[in-house]
Amino acid sequence: MGKKANPPRRGETEAQAIAHNIRVSPRKLNLVAQLIRGRSAQDAIAVLTFSKRRIAKQVKKTLQSAIANAENNHKLDVDRLEVKEATVGKAMVMRRFHARGRGRSARVEKWSSHITIIVRERPQQGSQKEAA
Repeated sequence: MGKKANPPRRGETEAQAIAHNIRVSPRKLNLVAQLIRGRSAQDAIAVLTFSKRRIAKQVKKTLQSAIANAENNHKLDVDRLEVKEATVGKAMVMRRFHARGRGRSARVEKWSSHITIIVRERPQQGSQKEAA
């Protein structure tokens, strides 16, 4: 009677995890996201573990969630996972006011952001060589 359900937007060899309202600006979060794009999942975890940026801990948790989704929900091989996408978007902006001299005020904006991490399973290289 109602609308038809949307088809899944991910392929069969992909899984995703999303973190909403992370309290860091999108510009800073994108610097951390660039570190892991295109890397294998294990390599990306190692990079985030030793990153000096404060937000790397939350990005690492989101990546581990995507890996767990791939393993438990989609039955993918964890050893062959790689980070396909790590996209960053704007979330809400908290606006605060800061007292200035001569009775004036200045607006302070506290940005937050969303991150979406998509992991995919690399195709097996050994089976392709045997088929050829």
